[in-house]
Amino acid sequence: MTSRILLFDPVERFVAGTVGQPGERTFFIQARTGSRIISVSLEKAQVQALAERLIYMVREIKQSDPTISVAKLVRDDGPLETPIEEEFRVGVIGLAFDSSRELIQVDLQAVAENGAEEPDFIDVDDLSGDQDILRVLITPSIAEQFSKRAQSVVDAGRQPCPFCGGPIDIRGHLCPRANGYRR
Repeated sequence: MTSRILLFDPVERFVAGTVGQPGERTFFIQARTGSRIISVSLEKAQVQALAERLIYMVREIKQSDPTISVAKLVRDDGPLETPIEEEFRVGVIGLAFDSSRELIQVDLQAVAENGAEEPDFIDVDDLSGDQDILRVLITPSIAEQFSKRAQSVVDAGRQPCPFCGGPIDIRGHLCPRANGYRR
């Protein structure tokens, strides 16, 4: 089976969100153009890393080319659009900047189903693999908007333990730094 590239160029909405209660949440990234909606699931750490990297990228874009304007967009706090049907689970994330169009390309590649080891990077020109890729082209303004929402979604989970950094469960927390005593 050959890979598919699910392209959103342009994208009208690009957001991160969750389904479920803290501690049992599933994280999604959703892209929409018109009536076409794609949802992919991923880990909390992947959402956080993508948000941080996009903020860093926007900062680098502003510094390298001051003529690129980054408008402040209204915060998108709306829920994920339904139905939320997972297209695939994300394994590898790739980012690139197209300076001719002044757009950031976000590639979200599916996890390899045959148990093969994930590559360290996505070669955006090599489609010989069998993993699907969600490719979204966004402006630096949308990247900034996505990052702010994604960070608030990540922060809305369970609070970290001040001693070990692990998440504190509602039923209590066995902290390894307290020799197994509950905190």
